[in-house]
Amino acid sequence: MWVPLVENNEYNSDGADYFIRKHIDQLMSKSGKIDTILLACTHYPLLIDKIKKFAPKGHSILSQGEIVANSLVDICNVIRGSKTVISKNGKMDFYTTDSTEDFDNHAADSSESP
Repeated sequence: MWVPLVENNEYNSDGADYFIRKHIDQLMSKSGKIDTILLACTHYPLLIDKIKKFAPKGHSILSQGEIVANSLVDICNVIRGSKTVISKNGKMDFYTTDSTEDFDNHAADSSESP
C-alpha cells in the first residue's frame, strides 16, 4: 500500500498516516524482538518522516536508498571510464513489478519535463 501512496502523490496525506501507522503496528505485533525496520523499496525514503513518527522509539530504520544511490555513482564512474558510448537515442530496457501500462504513463509524463 505504501508504493501507491508515493506514486499517486498521496504520501503527505492523512490517509498515508493511517496506512503507515496500521502497517507498522501490524509489523510490531509479529514479535517483541523486532528492533530494526528495513525499508527495502526506493519509494520509502519519501515516507521516512512518517515511518519514524509511527515506529517505536529506539528502533533502527534502515533505508536502502543511500546504498542504491552509491551504486549508481559507481556505475556512472565505470561508464565514464569505459569506451561505451551513451547516446540520446540509445535503447533502454526497463523492468517493473507493477502495471506496465502505469509505468509507461509515468515514463511518458517524466520525459516531457525539462
